[in-house]
Amino acid sequence: MIVGTAGHIDHGKTSLIGALTGVDTDRLKEEKDRGISIDLGFAYMPVEGAETLGFVDVPGHEKFIHTMLAGAGGIDFVLLVVAADDGVMPQTREHLAIVDLLGIEHGIVAITKADLVAEERLQEVERQMRDALAGTALADISMIPVSALSGRGVAPLLDEIVGAARRFARRQATGRFRLAVDRSFTIQGVGTVVTGTVLSGQVSVEDHVTVSPSGLNARVRSIHAQNRPSETGRAGDRCALNLAGPGITKTAVGRGDMVCDQHLHAPTSRIDATLRVLGSEPKPIGHWFPVRLHYASAEVGARIVLLAEEPVAPGACTLVQLVLERPIAAAAGDRYVVRDTSARRTIGGGRFLDLRAPARKRRTPERMAQLEGHALTGPKQAIEALLAAPPFYLDLGAFARDRAIAATDLPALTQALGVVQLPLEATTLAMSQASWDKFRNDILARLKTFHADNPDLLGMGVERLRTQAELRLPVPAFRAALQALARPGEIGLDGACVRLADHRVTMTLADERLWHDIAPLLDGTERFRPPRVRDIAGLLAVPEAQVRRLMKLGSRMGKVHEVAHDHFFLREVVAEMVAVIAEISSAADKGWFTAMQLRDRLENGRKVAIQILDFFDRHSVTLRRGDMRRLNRNRLDLFGNLSNGVSDKAGVSGGDSSPVGRPDFKSGRGRETAFGGFDSHSLPPSSGSAGSSR
Repeated sequence: MIVGTAGHIDHGKTSLIGALTGVDTDRLKEEKDRGISIDLGFAYMPVEGAETLGFVDVPGHEKFIHTMLAGAGGIDFVLLVVAADDGVMPQTREHLAIVDLLGIEHGIVAITKADLVAEERLQEVERQMRDALAGTALADISMIPVSALSGRGVAPLLDEIVGAARRFARRQATGRFRLAVDRSFTIQGVGTVVTGTVLSGQVSVEDHVTVSPSGLNARVRSIHAQNRPSETGRAGDRCALNLAGPGITKTAVGRGDMVCDQHLHAPTSRIDATLRVLGSEPKPIGHWFPVRLHYASAEVGARIVLLAEEPVAPGACTLVQLVLERPIAAAAGDRYVVRDTSARRTIGGGRFLDLRAPARKRRTPERMAQLEGHALTGPKQAIEALLAAPPFYLDLGAFARDRAIAATDLPALTQALGVVQLPLEATTLAMSQASWDKFRNDILARLKTFHADNPDLLGMGVERLRTQAELRLPVPAFRAALQALARPGEIGLDGACVRLADHRVTMTLADERLWHDIAPLLDGTERFRPPRVRDIAGLLAVPEAQVRRLMKLGSRMGKVHEVAHDHFFLREVVAEMVAVIAEISSAADKGWFTAMQLRDRLENGRKVAIQILDFFDRHSVTLRRGDMRRLNRNRLDLFGNLSNGVSDKAGVSGGDSSPVGRPDFKSGRGRETAFGGFDSHSLPPSSGSAGSSR
């Protein structure tokens, strides 16, 4: 259990800690000279039948409230100190307000300097404290008169604290590791050491961690937990970590940083939160109000963006967005405090709800419904509520990260809720069963209607279907959802087309025989410069119109793409050319390349190379600037094949059409898949098609 002091300056907090533990927490020369605490002080006391108690002594002067806040964020039990001769003072009330805003529910009041006043005065001070505590979670805590000088009341006070420690249910070490740094220093022969309170999870010697928000990676060389050498540090412990790694120095890591599990490093500068304004605030808080935000050991400038129309009155609670001057490492559900920019008063505080708050549409009914879900402290209840609110899906990886939930704990949560999971490359999206059934039925109905209206088209374009769907999923999630429908055979995926599984566009027997003769002419070593319709007709001695009609049908069936007028390329060859362009662009300066570079790789002549690039320009696969082009990676998979998976790092997604493995394939590095795009199969069919469907 971590015990923290709170109270006005010169009310005897440090002396009382000394009487309880035998440790003088004032360690700085200036503190000795001035007789006041300036920085955080620490003491430890072994307890028989319980774990070692840690004490955090905070300054009482109003100029050092920011330091007090850096120490108060990790305490479990507050030792409220009020001097019998002075009684309740301004910093007594402010410290008490801060303790209440931080949600600390356990504590005791020590009325110090009891040997200097009469019994009646002690009773009066106790009444003052009862009035000050009224309406807080500490309203009914015990009060004990003490004197650090004479020893009066010290033993009963210690007994109360030790009893609380034995009853204290220490924080669960579940979740991912986070330690809020309050000190950083160098020990000769040891290296950089940081200290702080472990907020969640646990850490072990030789673990690899990240210093956030800077992103420095480090290895834990040794650990002191509760002032003793240890192999591990757990939630609730005061820990000292000896860190080693590139760039790890006492100046690179300091108060306000978070040492955490590497998966948690995702700093944020825009947070939706609750806010309770103290009743002592002189006037309502308006939109874009400037404050100093205190969270854990961090302090940063911020602006309050109201999510309600009216200013928030003193004593009221509301929802706000906090826009920070610089990113911090935080976790959803954690508490914070805000003070005015001149550091003269505490304004209020609350709890972080969503670390990835939107900059736009932050007041819509849909967003308010999401925040209701984020406000639920239980992960299971929060997931259930978020899946029932627009947009009806949830990024499980981001949810677990922002709440510091361990990866091993997430499957049990999702299994208990019975959610439908859509695995992506870096995370998993979840939908409720009801939302999934609605999405599935909508997709199948739209495909059925499309086939009825366009019987001679192979299928509907992925992006067209996505944008028309009632439940609008992001591109990667939509493609994962389509694959989930394709696995049991409800739909088919052909290139960038989606169709019902039983829908086919077929050729007549005569057309199939002619296609059997045409296909080899478009493939092989000549695939990058295939013959045009007129040339094919001459080579096969068939009417040009017949060849053109069949090639148009093949285009609608997804067998070929018309790159230029009457110039058709096989679908897999187009996918191969995209892979070649991806390789050229990756090797080029800032990704920009010329038609000549593509011509040399495809060995097909300048005119054909330009026609190919014009085709990709029209579909936004390439972006043009003068005579230069650059690959648009958002359209990289446009001519690939969804059935081959969400992402294929070895090549452009292509299924059977993938060029990998062909003996004359020339590219193979620098490719990556990105989602999005439009495909030509979504265009209205040309009239007079000879195709048939069944």
